[in-house]
Amino acid sequence: MSDRTDRLLYLVALLLGMLPLWVARHLPMVDLPQHLHLISVLHRLEDPSTLYPEFFAARNALTPYLGYYYLVSGLNWLLPLEVANRLFLSAYVAGLPLSLAFLLRALGRPTWPSLLALPFAYGDSFAWGFVNYCASLPLAVLCCGLFVRTLTDGPRRRAWAAGLAVCLVAVLLFHVQAFFFLGLGLPWLLATTRVPEDAQARDLRARLRPRLPALAGVAPGVLLFLGWVALRLGQPAEIAPGQPWKAWGPLLSEQNLAWKSFAQNRGELLHVLANLFHDGSDRWPVYAVGGVALVGLVLGLTLGGPRPEGPVARFRLLGLGLIALALYFLLPFDIRGYIYYLNTRYAHLAAALLVASVPITRPSHGRPLLWASAACALLLAVLLGRGFRAFSREASEWDALVAATAPQPRVMGLIFEPRSQVVRFPVFLHGAAVLARARGGITHFSFALTPHSPLRYVGDPPPTFPSEWRPQEFSYASQGAFYDHFLVRGAHPSRVFGARLQTELAVVAREGESWLVRRR
Repeated sequence: MSDRTDRLLYLVALLLGMLPLWVARHLPMVDLPQHLHLISVLHRLEDPSTLYPEFFAARNALTPYLGYYYLVSGLNWLLPLEVANRLFLSAYVAGLPLSLAFLLRALGRPTWPSLLALPFAYGDSFAWGFVNYCASLPLAVLCCGLFVRTLTDGPRRRAWAAGLAVCLVAVLLFHVQAFFFLGLGLPWLLATTRVPEDAQARDLRARLRPRLPALAGVAPGVLLFLGWVALRLGQPAEIAPGQPWKAWGPLLSEQNLAWKSFAQNRGELLHVLANLFHDGSDRWPVYAVGGVALVGLVLGLTLGGPRPEGPVARFRLLGLGLIALALYFLLPFDIRGYIYYLNTRYAHLAAALLVASVPITRPSHGRPLLWASAACALLLAVLLGRGFRAFSREASEWDALVAATAPQPRVMGLIFEPRSQVVRFPVFLHGAAVLARARGGITHFSFALTPHSPLRYVGDPPPTFPSEWRPQEFSYASQGAFYDHFLVRGAHPSRVFGARLQTELAVVAREGESWLVRRR
């Protein structure tokens, strides 16, 4: 069997990994409706047929969400928004194993284990809709590969260093948390990677000189990070103990940090890696790639192939995986008012790096392991595709409500029941954004409120209750007059509006567990 066949098989496996994104109209991602609404705003910011020019403006600053929003907005000039977004998500899913393959090649290792990372492109962060963070992961792994190339490829060091500089800045334009990993991972690679000149180096200066391009490639990203963090942390935080989305105390104070115990993190690790569906079917691809990695581990330890790496260098990839795993166990869960779901996001990165760090096997074993990895991708496509389609049928209730929504709506979302019968996550929480995007309107809650977004409100944001998770705190007297549409899910509108349904308001559509109420 030829290398061409192996490359074709690898490509087929990548396509299978992306397939679930294309078999269903609605994707089970909690924050995705919010992201798509703001991308639509960014793309149509001057469109007078929408409410966007009245309420939103570009932030005109480098922000961590800028990369995702502007890239998909750019694709939206050529493709419908949802298709453009699926292409972006597909690039992320395929990018995780491809960047890992590049890192493996830079380390002088076989690339077949990179396919084992495919299931970890999904899971907890994907389901929450942390698209910006997810997209930063392939870039972070690519930075590691570029860093190693800059150290070891003497004739092309400057070219690799330039690529490293661009890639590291790109990480920050998606999400800052991946940069935390690189802050430990790149020094680890620097300490464990020999350069060709080391054999002739006689003093510290001679050893340092060939490493300078790698350090120079890191410098732009480090400066941008320090500048952004200094500006962000230098702003006075609004401290409001007990309030959602507010700091409860000084940045790193005990009252502002929410921790999970070591035992809790250990118990939740597998759950974080595969927790999309109530029936647990998405765990089977994780079990499958774990089994293939275990076989590779046994074969590598007992019947290993040639090992060009030195006794320390052979642990470089394993070290990166352990760094990501340490971040999962040691960081807080929330830094209130600044970063949420902090430690859990590193679980996917740790798993991808660890399954790829199996010892080098004999070349004759590589092809069967590649086929086994591709079979895992097929299993992933079947199980996730089935689950995504089931959720999409459930979420089709949004379609009927969109048809009953007037142009330029002001939509208040009162989601008393955000849960799904298929997906474990509260994927109906941001349904109001689906209606608003379809008709060029606004919602009661938007990521434009956060400094991460490249968009901001022109004036005061729409009046609403403190947290989108607490619709029971809605006050029609102080908040309701601003809105002309109300999306109610999980409670009959009469419980929310009472006699106003006979005078000011009317139910214009009902589908599934959702009602659309409009002002008369």
